[in-house]
Amino acid sequence: MKKNTSEREYFLDSIRAYLMLLGIPFHLSLIYSSHQWAVNSYTPSDTLTVLNDVIHAFRMQVFFVISGYFSYMLYERYESHRWLKVRLERVAIPLLTAFPLITIPQFFLLKNFTDRLQDWDNFNLYEKINVGIWELVSHLWFLLTLCILTCVSFFIFKKIKQIKKNRIPFPISRMTTLGKVLFYIFIFSLFYALLQRTILIIDPDLLFNSLFNFVVLQSLFYLPFFVIGAYAFKYEWLKQLFLKPSPYAFVGSLLLLIAYVANQHLNTKAYFSPELDTIITSLVGILMVNVVFSSGHYLLNSHSVRVTYLVNASLFVYLVHHPLTLIYGAFITPRISSNGLGFLLGLVFVFSIAFMLYEIHKRVPLLRFLFSGKPQH
Repeated sequence: MKKNTSEREYFLDSIRAYLMLLGIPFHLSLIYSSHQWAVNSYTPSDTLTVLNDVIHAFRMQVFFVISGYFSYMLYERYESHRWLKVRLERVAIPLLTAFPLITIPQFFLLKNFTDRLQDWDNFNLYEKINVGIWELVSHLWFLLTLCILTCVSFFIFKKIKQIKKNRIPFPISRMTTLGKVLFYIFIFSLFYALLQRTILIIDPDLLFNSLFNFVVLQSLFYLPFFVIGAYAFKYEWLKQLFLKPSPYAFVGSLLLLIAYVANQHLNTKAYFSPELDTIITSLVGILMVNVVFSSGHYLLNSHSVRVTYLVNASLFVYLVHHPLTLIYGAFITPRISSNGLGFLLGLVFVFSIAFMLYEIHKRVPLLRFLFSGKPQH
């Protein structure tokens, strides 16, 4: 292993943790939104629907840029096969642990206490397998995507590392401004949208295949963000594009978020709503990298015991929050008439129990290993 000579970039750790924890208000607001989920309140809230849409529009794109950044940072420090082993341990072990401990029990919760799987007994074998995979992976999809991107990056990062810094490859060499980064992401999103439309025309059922969605579509969509994160570590000037505050990025993000909400609720597939969703989320993802990185660099780039605690707790809390949210939605939400009050109480319920479980798991070395993939000494 190479000696670590670079300082820890606390703001990126903090942003990654907060993006992870943002999954809790995202799923809780989903209960009270107009989107159909496993559990829903009797009447949707327009405010919480917009909150849900805004969080969903950019959160994971920014997350995967940070993941690519840190992944390539470790690749520069480790021998490539050692890097692959370490990275897969960190994501695959928590993923495999969460199946029996979280999503399988969650499946029986959904089947027996919600309307989500009420037609299960009438499903044929393919439908049961397909739906079973959807529910087994559930909110763990990002870990599965990270596993796939890590394996793909074993080859991509090797080529990136071999590039001399004065020989910048295309199209990275053209990404000299934030607008040009946006342009090339726009080109990618057009190709991805074309792929979506082609599949819809040729074999629409494939779009509802769980394995195809998780393994191919999700991984392909987030791959450019992951790779841009890696290049941002290799080329300081690219990282600076995201760190320098841009009022144009802020205004552009705001306009695209409005467009995303409108597309979600006013548009239909007949007018290319899935394809527009792809284009809008790709663009807003890049602009929000600038907004989030620049603000995070200004506000969060210092060591803090409190933030370190959140960074260490964020993955575990995210993994356990989903069934806690479903429990709250199934058993407590129907008893609270106010959507706003229900949402706030839900935050208290889920956060408090999730952090209590985190404190319990910290005292069991086996659980610490299983939910982090890190050897315990």
